[in-house]
Amino acid sequence: MLRLNRSSKLALGAIVGIVLVFMYVPLMLVVINSFNAGRIPSWPVPELSLRWWEIAATSEPIRAAVLNSVIVGLGATAVALVLGTLSAFALSRYAFFGKQTVNLLIVLPIALPGVVTGVAFSNTFNSILEPAGIQVGYFGLIIAHGTFCIVMVFNNVFARLRRMSPNLQEASMDLGAGVGQTFRLVTFPQFRTAFVAGGLLAFALSFDEVVVTIFTAPPGVDTLPLWILNTMGRPNEGNLVNVVATVLILLSMIPVYVSQRLTRAQEDE
Repeated sequence: MLRLNRSSKLALGAIVGIVLVFMYVPLMLVVINSFNAGRIPSWPVPELSLRWWEIAATSEPIRAAVLNSVIVGLGATAVALVLGTLSAFALSRYAFFGKQTVNLLIVLPIALPGVVTGVAFSNTFNSILEPAGIQVGYFGLIIAHGTFCIVMVFNNVFARLRRMSPNLQEASMDLGAGVGQTFRLVTFPQFRTAFVAGGLLAFALSFDEVVVTIFTAPPGVDTLPLWILNTMGRPNEGNLVNVVATVLILLSMIPVYVSQRLTRAQEDE
């Protein structure tokens, strides 16, 4: 076991402290400025007020943007759960020609720059589907998000399946259980935590996506990240954005916390 001397520990602690300051001080400024009575974010805050929180609570554009983000996020997560799980089963349980290529193609979308994915889908929708009379609308936005969300589910489920022994499934079927019953009572409980954790991460990734959304969102439809991006261009409403950002910071802790707990429980199994 590697042991560090006192000087190394102090140096390492200082580096960690600096990194944490750079990470979290900007977030704290966002939270504090959400209570700023002025129109423009500033430091120090001259006067505290709940003014912008009251405006945000009654803002119809914000409600519409939140609803759009939730609809797209849930749709993309559903696509990711189905296709990511099926892909994980196919690649973990079967050997076939081109297996490594398929694995690469599944993981590739998360590595591609968002602008490339967005341009590709935009060209497909505008040059092929819409001239053919097919209006993609929300469905196109969900599919675009689903392409990179699949990776979240695939990686979690695939890693879990590789650790599972097929003996329990074989024993279940030898005792007379059908394929569906074996999956429901034996197989699924073994990778359920990875399935849920992957779904939570997929939803969080979709909810936060802005680049792909810019290219694929239907006209007049704003998700919450798009609303924030557009509102940032109006400096007099900067603190309204800080309110929304503060809420997102708090809500983001939920899926991350649950995902971490599920992953830890999965490792203990």
